[in-house]
Amino acid sequence: MKPDVSVQIGPLRLKNPVVTASGTFGFGSEWDGFYDLGILGAITVKAVTVKPRLGNPMPRTVEVTGGMLNAIGLQNPGLEAFIVEKMPYLRRFDCPVIVNIAADTIGDFCILAERLSEVDGVAALELNISCPNQACGGIEFGVDPDLTREVIGSVRRLTRLPVVAKLSPNVTDIRVIARAAVDGGADALSLVNTYVGTAIDARTRTFRLANRTGGLSGACIKPLALFAVWRVRQAVAVPIIGMGGIMSATDAIEFLLAGASAVALGTANFINPRAAVEVIAGIEDYLVEQGVGSVAEIVGTVQPCR
Repeated sequence: MKPDVSVQIGPLRLKNPVVTASGTFGFGSEWDGFYDLGILGAITVKAVTVKPRLGNPMPRTVEVTGGMLNAIGLQNPGLEAFIVEKMPYLRRFDCPVIVNIAADTIGDFCILAERLSEVDGVAALELNISCPNQACGGIEFGVDPDLTREVIGSVRRLTRLPVVAKLSPNVTDIRVIARAAVDGGADALSLVNTYVGTAIDARTRTFRLANRTGGLSGACIKPLALFAVWRVRQAVAVPIIGMGGIMSATDAIEFLLAGASAVALGTANFINPRAAVEVIAGIEDYLVEQGVGSVAEIVGTVQPCR
């Protein structure tokens, strides 16, 4: 008998636990031709802001040992262009669309939430709270529990859509931020976002990124991300979308065992455009091999070392 790979992320039902990570899958069309996107549990698009953004100057990506650094700077066509130009394509697929939204004021987060709540095909909102809050001197929303609670709560009051808070790992204790997001009304959490890092060219004695710093992702952060998911699972009861260095089905299964209800693939998409398809199949094979009837049965079941 085929195992049940469907999962529940708050009010959102996914046919399987594999989604794309924001910022690594564009707006979906970049993967056209590799496979039917409808196979995915959900598509999370790259961040959308109220106004168009050009992003940071080049160079803004650099390969490092075991991963990559990026400083794209939220390049996107803006809210209205996303709705008019990108959503018609995304609506073609039998797959929920999660829209990642980013802003530097609570007011702009609210504008994005209200407008997207009216758009056919938008299944959920993922709040990128790693953005700097202009009203608080540039401090990131997601490093302060009060700001986290406030921005999540403000959006929650304005939308009927499921609200997913994307958490930054660049904090002292991610559990504190997770609790604040849940207190604010988040239906689910996604974690982790990238770690802040830098790279230097010894030959030229210069930074390798024009922005100097960037977000570190890829296989090198997997142990850190896995620990964060397990730790947050002990602190909150809402579903978690785990991400950070997932390159294979085995990696994904480890995140499920740690307490994630779903997993997001990011950097893996750049290395292998069909990574998501392979991970979905690998999870199904694992459940059959283990004699387990559903994904839900393994979530959070990791045991102490024997």
